[in-house]
Amino acid sequence: MSTSLPPHVRRYLVGGAVRDALLGLPAGDRDYVVVGASVQDLHDAGYRQVGRDFPVFLHPVTGEEHALARTERKSGRGYTGFVVHADPAVTLEDDLRRRDFTINAIARADDGTLVDPFGGVRDLEARVLRHVGDAFVEDPLRVLRAARFMARFAPLGFQVAPDTLALMRAMVAGGELSDLVPERIWQELAKALRSPSPAAFLRTLRDCDALRAVLPEVDALYGVPQRAEYHPEVDTGVHLELVCDIAAMLAPGDDLVGYAALCHDLGKALTPATELPRHVLHEQRGIDPVVALSQRLKVPAEHRELAVLCCREHLNVHRLDELRPATVHDLLARCDGFRKPARIDQLATVCEADKRGRAGLSEVPYPQGGRLRRLHAAALAVRGEAIAARGISGPAFGEALREARIDAIARARSASEVEP
Repeated sequence: MSTSLPPHVRRYLVGGAVRDALLGLPAGDRDYVVVGASVQDLHDAGYRQVGRDFPVFLHPVTGEEHALARTERKSGRGYTGFVVHADPAVTLEDDLRRRDFTINAIARADDGTLVDPFGGVRDLEARVLRHVGDAFVEDPLRVLRAARFMARFAPLGFQVAPDTLALMRAMVAGGELSDLVPERIWQELAKALRSPSPAAFLRTLRDCDALRAVLPEVDALYGVPQRAEYHPEVDTGVHLELVCDIAAMLAPGDDLVGYAALCHDLGKALTPATELPRHVLHEQRGIDPVVALSQRLKVPAEHRELAVLCCREHLNVHRLDELRPATVHDLLARCDGFRKPARIDQLATVCEADKRGRAGLSEVPYPQGGRLRRLHAAALAVRGEAIAARGISGPAFGEALREARIDAIARARSASEVEP
C-alpha cells in the first residue's frame, strides 16, 4: 500500500514545531495539518485514525500526527463545548484561525514555505504573545496556556500583548475559569513547573486576576510581609516567585521539586496580623493548605507527600548544624528517607531554592544541602544484616538499627568538621 497522499492534498507542519524552529529551540513533536483530504484519503494511504472527537491520524511509517484541517464552533460553556467540523473544503487559514496564539498559527509547507496569515513571525520577532482572534475567549483553558507559555518564553523576553491580557481579564471576570476541571489545571501547572520560569506563570495569572481563581492558597501570599533582614524582597508572594525560579534552575524539568517549592511557605498566609512580619509556626500552619490544594487539583500522591514534608521540615534543614545526631536521624525517618532515599535529595534541593530565592541572594552558598545529603548517606550505609547477625530481633532490632544510624550520623558530622 502506498503511503502517498493524493496529488490534490497538501500537508503542512504546524504549531510548536514551526514556532520553536523559528526561535532556534530544540525540535519537539512534529504535528501536521492536512488540507483538501477526506477521511477515506488518509485511510487509503495507510494512515491509522486515533482521534475520537475529530479526525487525527498517525503516519504509517513515522507515527507523526496528521489532522484534517478543521474549524470549531462554540456550543456551550467551558473548554469542551465545541462542535468540530472537518471537511476537504476547510482551508489552511480556516484551520489556523481557530488556534490560540499567533506564534502557534504558523504553518510550513514541505518545501519550506511559511504560511503566516496572522502575523505570528512578526510577533516571534517582537517577543509578543498575542491571541489570534476574538474566538480566544471561548476557551478558558487558554488563560492558563498563556501563563504556561510565559513560563517557558519569558526568559527569551516575551510579554503578553495588552489586548490579549485584557481579554484574559474579561474571561476571568465572566467566571469562565470555574468550568475548568482540576485535572486540566494541574496539567498546565505541572508544565509550567517544568519550564524555566514558573514565576512568569504566577505573575501572568495574577496580572489577569486568575491566580486567586485557580491557586487561591498561592495568591494569598502576595502582600504578606516578611522580616527584611532575612527577606530583602519583603513580600512573601515575590519570595515564592524567586524560589520557584531557583528550583527550576536547580532541578530543570522536575515538576515534583517544583510543586514542593511552590507549596513550602503556604502557611505564611495564615500568620495572624498581630505577629507580622514574623512567621512563627508557619511550617506547621502550612500543612493544611498544602493538603487542600493538592486534593483540589488531584495532584499525584508523590507530589503531595513531598510538598507536605518540605513545608514541615524546611526550617529544620536550614538549622541542620544545630540539630543533634538523633534529631537528624528522626528528621530523615519522618521523611521516609530510608525507604525512599530520593526524597532527601529533593528536600535539600527545595531548601536550597528557599534560601537562595531572596532578593539579591540568588548566588549565596547553601552548605546545609550538601551536609544533609552526606549525613543521610552515612545513615543509609548502616546495614541491618550486621545487626541481625548479632542475634538481635523484634523491637530491639529497630532500636539497635536506629542507634547505629545515629552513631553513623555523628561520626560523619565529626569527620566533616575536621576536613581541611
